[in-house]
This record gives sequence, C-alpha cells and structure tokens, in this order.
Amino acid sequence: MKQSRFVYKVLTLMSVLFVAACSSVPNQAPVIERSKETTTEPVTASQNSVAKQAESVRPSYVVKRGDSLSKIALALGLNMNDLIVWNNLANPSDIKVDQVLWTGPAGGSEVKITPITGNSGIEVRNLNPINPATHKTAPKGDKRPYSESNLAELQKSDGAISVASSTVKNDAVVVKPVEKPTQEVAPEIAWVWPTNGKVLSTFDDPKNKGIDIGGKLGQDIVAVAPGKVIYEVGAVRGYGNMLVITHANNYLSVYAHNKTNLVKKGQTVSKGQKIAEMGNSDSETVKLHFEIRQSGKPIDPLKLLPNR
Repeated sequence: MKQSRFVYKVLTLMSVLFVAACSSVPNQAPVIERSKETTTEPVTASQNSVAKQAESVRPSYVVKRGDSLSKIALALGLNMNDLIVWNNLANPSDIKVDQVLWTGPAGGSEVKITPITGNSGIEVRNLNPINPATHKTAPKGDKRPYSESNLAELQKSDGAISVASSTVKNDAVVVKPVEKPTQEVAPEIAWVWPTNGKVLSTFDDPKNKGIDIGGKLGQDIVAVAPGKVIYEVGAVRGYGNMLVITHANNYLSVYAHNKTNLVKKGQTVSKGQKIAEMGNSDSETVKLHFEIRQSGKPIDPLKLLPNR
C-alpha cells in the first residue's frame, strides 16, 4: 500500500516537472516584419478628354436664320463641296438653324498619347493640344478662309506694320522705332452704275446687304469699276447665278440673280465692261441684286454710285 502511494507521488511529481519544462521553453513562430510595398497604378491619359480638346480647336459655324450652305461658303471663302464632306451632309439643302457646321478638316490638331505603366518615376500630366494659330512652324502669310473679320484684320495689318531695332547700352535696352516706308495710296474709285433701271429696294443691313435694281430679262450688267473676278458660280441659294469682283482699296462688288455670267473666275475686267445679263435666277422677279463691300463689310452702294 505504501509502495503504490510512493509510485503515485513520483508520477505526479514528474507530471508537474514536465508541464513546467514545457511552459518555460518558448515555442512561438518567428515574426518577420516586411515593409509595405507601394504599387503605382498605371497612369493613362483620358482619350475622350483629348478628343474633346482636339475637337474644340476645330473651326465651326452656327447656322443662322436665312443661311444656306452656299451663302455660308461665300461668306467664309470656302468651297461648298468641302463643307459637304467635312459635315457628311447627305442633303446640302437641309441645314437647320443653330446647327453647328465644321468649317475645317478634322484631325489637324489631334494629340497622340502613349500610356505610361508601372512605377517609372515619371510625372504624367494632361497636355493640351497644340493650337496651330499660336504655335506656327511655317512662315507667316498662310492662307485664311474668307470672312469679314479676317479681311478687316488683314487691312489693318497692311497699313500698320511697324519695325523696331534694339541696341544694348549700359545694360539697358534702347528701342528705336524705324520709320514706316511710305505706301502708295490707291486713288479713289470712280464708280459707274451696274445697269439701268429703277431701284426696287435699298440698303438695310442685315436684312438687305445691297440694293435691288429692276429691268428686263437679258439686260446688260457691267462692272462698276476695274477689277478681277474672284467668284463665279451658276447657282447659289438666295443669289442664283452670281459674280464677285475685287477692286482697289479692299472693295468687292457682288452681282446676283443673273440670267447668264459672261466672265470667269480669275478674269480681269475693266470699268463698264459687260459681265452678265439680268435675269431672275432664284428670284420671283427679273432684277439685279447688287452689293459693295469694303474689307468684307457691306456698305450702302447709293453712297458710292454717282447720282442719276
């Protein structure tokens, strides 16, 4: 009996010692701290934003009441066929008020962006498309579409060119203006009436940019001053068969509703030369619609034509 108790105590003591030994030995897995890895998401430029920016520099025109595609082409100095192509017009006669028409080709100012991916350390910014009007690589004197504002600007620049030279003296820049070269002033034009007949309607801009003169079918129409034909077309909506002649001092003369045009674009004409026959093309009555413009701005022909 005593022996069994002794064995029991020995076993109990060994169990206590075993538990104590296990609790004194650390058995934790090693912990390794890793630095947080930073990842950079691929940076891509918004293609839609670039497309919108490129589109914003494309020239356009908003259709107004009374406009036609031919009138817009005449006013802007553009080819009507180009307007049709640029705007994908199936029916050139079907344009609506407030419709936006492109007046230049697409793709001239697009910017191509290659996306940058990965942590390259390169800062990416959205670049605005280069505006060809302010970043020119070609010499000045490029062609511009015809418009009243462009003509006025060109007229001012022709008469107001200033040249300056600069010299450095005592760390200061001294600007010395150079006298403008004397320019020959074109003589005043002695106008003549484009045809005989009663004035049916007078100048009332913007409703009527010229005057209407009545007459007979086939009646002679003559050039009001010497010049050069810059526009001749057989059918312009609202004008019919028409001619446009350029004269000195940035003047233009317009002859519309003709039965027949007798001169062609690029031809030089003299004052009083027969250039067309009166008609009623795109008009309910036989008449001549006549305009005079200076630097693109319509002026009252009765203030220039001689009294009769």
